[in-house]
Amino acid sequence: MTDSRAAAGIGAGIALALGLFGLSACTAGPAVSPDAGPPTRAVHVVSNNWHTGIVVPRAAILATGLMPEAGDFPDAAYLTFGWGDRDYYPAPEATVGMALGAALVPTPAVMHVEASPGPPAPVPGGREVLRVPLSNSGLDALIAAIAGDFERPEGAPARRIAPGLGAGSGFYPARGSFHLFNTCNTWTARMLRAGGVDIAPAGVVSASDLTARLRAALDAQPRAAPQTAAAATGAARRAFRSAADSRPPA
Repeated sequence: MTDSRAAAGIGAGIALALGLFGLSACTAGPAVSPDAGPPTRAVHVVSNNWHTGIVVPRAAILATGLMPEAGDFPDAAYLTFGWGDRDYYPAPEATVGMALGAALVPTPAVMHVEASPGPPAPVPGGREVLRVPLSNSGLDALIAAIAGDFERPEGAPARRIAPGLGAGSGFYPARGSFHLFNTCNTWTARMLRAGGVDIAPAGVVSASDLTARLRAALDAQPRAAPQTAAAATGAARRAFRSAADSRPPA
């Protein structure tokens, strides 16, 4: 996750870019294609009100065999993935000039990977966490999409190019170009869409854009109606009568 320096830096770049160009939409990304299935699995989306990332169980990643970089974090139970500008994102001392360059000019990207021993917890005023239910095939598709955005030399595992923003984290070269209309939050939306979440990446620039659309998508997901006590009792009685009727006479 990026820190508070982003608000002073890229914020200026975004404000200027919006004034120069106006807001435009990026591509919508792949259609929602994974089999809906029962949402028996889940990932988490974390937001610090500027940057968003996706938290995935490491065991699920290893089960796909698609991301050799997960082997760099042997003690992790979860890995958080964030995508961003290759110069600005890892910089210990980011500048407004770097932020303007990241916002206005398409630049190479990096993937930030952070290890954690457990699922993320919200921090009041600091970190928001949204749980995203997925089907088995949806989770596999999301992992495949994230794995596909590592930039690997001739199929070899991507090599860490810089220390991460916290302990147990690192930066890796990533595919794609970062710019105002293809931000870390656009990327998060695109990955979720690949996993079967009905969210449109087009027009997602800020973290608030992403979380608002994600909440709407989660609210629209069908939920099983809660079973009342009377209904449960009636179902149990019907099952008992059916079993009794099927017994052979003594």
